[in-house]
Amino acid sequence: MREDLLHYVWKTQKFQSLDLRTSSQEPIEIIHIGQYNTSSGPDFFNARIRIQNQEWAGNVEIHTKSSDWYAHGHEQDQNYDNVILHVVWEDNLSVFRKDGSKIPTLALKEYLNEELLSSYKSLVCNKGRKFINCEKDANSVKSIIWGQWQQRLYIERLEQKSKHIKTLLEGTRNDWEAVLFAMVMKNFGLNKNGEAFLDMAKHLDYAVIKKVSKDLLQLESLFFGVAGFLSKAEILDDYFLRLQNEFTFLRNKFQIKEYKGERPIFFGLRPSNFPTIRLSQLARVHNQHPNLFSKIMECTNLDDFYRLFDVHASAYWDDHYTFGKESRKRKKGISRDFVHLVLMNTIIPIKFCYDNYLGRNNTEELLELANTVPAEKNSIINRFERIGVPTGSAFESQAKIQLYNGYCTVNKCLQCHVGTNLLARKN
Repeated sequence: MREDLLHYVWKTQKFQSLDLRTSSQEPIEIIHIGQYNTSSGPDFFNARIRIQNQEWAGNVEIHTKSSDWYAHGHEQDQNYDNVILHVVWEDNLSVFRKDGSKIPTLALKEYLNEELLSSYKSLVCNKGRKFINCEKDANSVKSIIWGQWQQRLYIERLEQKSKHIKTLLEGTRNDWEAVLFAMVMKNFGLNKNGEAFLDMAKHLDYAVIKKVSKDLLQLESLFFGVAGFLSKAEILDDYFLRLQNEFTFLRNKFQIKEYKGERPIFFGLRPSNFPTIRLSQLARVHNQHPNLFSKIMECTNLDDFYRLFDVHASAYWDDHYTFGKESRKRKKGISRDFVHLVLMNTIIPIKFCYDNYLGRNNTEELLELANTVPAEKNSIINRFERIGVPTGSAFESQAKIQLYNGYCTVNKCLQCHVGTNLLARKN
């Protein structure tokens, strides 16, 4: 027996509620189940229960076994002093509050029907599953339920990403421009170089970036210099030598310390994603839009962002992917697919966080924007497609990634709207 089933049963009252009795055989009447609490403290706040003709107002705590009360240390926690009913599967030990008073216990084992237990086991204990527990039935859930649940999941994902943004804000004393710079930098590094690019962004004082942003060569020299790409003495390209000179000048002028962090790599990357190309593109973005944060806050639709990131790497990179080695000539612009990645991973999360910081609720507009971005393609989304659950936009693909990682892989079926819908349908 899992505690999440008992939470579900109490929330939905899916048990025989007539002639309920405590373990001491006192009659129980449930007037109000209380408010479900997902944070620390009792599981349900402000419940109203009548026990032996006495009405009580307080909290409800739920455990698999009543002895879990002591295993979790609740007898020493004042947050549990106002528990009026202990709901358990098996009552194996009497429990008491700090003041020594006994807490009434309801053992649900005596009131649950076998059909519900069987349905729960078939859903959550699906040993034959290849992907997710409900893979055989997920496509039978109504689209309106999927839609509402995906909206909640996407907001949940934004809230998670906000934690990282808040950490960056603390490190920059609430400098939103510096945080945006760091996050966009990380995004341009993609999976392989994301952390290295982020470390480089933290190493560079954003005030210096702002001061040199109007000079593209200086901006590139900062990025390439910190990345360690300007240390090769054997390269004699004019562009390379100019970058070296600029970096030496800027390093002395702004007292830039040597970067000792993780270095960007080339191995395993497509040439278009080489760190040299991405850093040059990033320099061009900041050169063309020195007030990038303000520009991003002004953008409201996908076309605005396409125009904002419509830049190319410097002319040198038209026929290079690395310093000193020529390649077939091709302009290295930022693709629309890449703009989608930046939008979903950085821009929408930072807009969401900034609106919350200002006390504005702009969630609907952000959801609409995410809905205009094409869906991502990855193994998780492909497998949802195969079980008959299509994905129409990046909003939906992000929601499904949150669903899979936060619920499906950890058997949180009874905290999932799809899972509870399937279970309710069978009982």
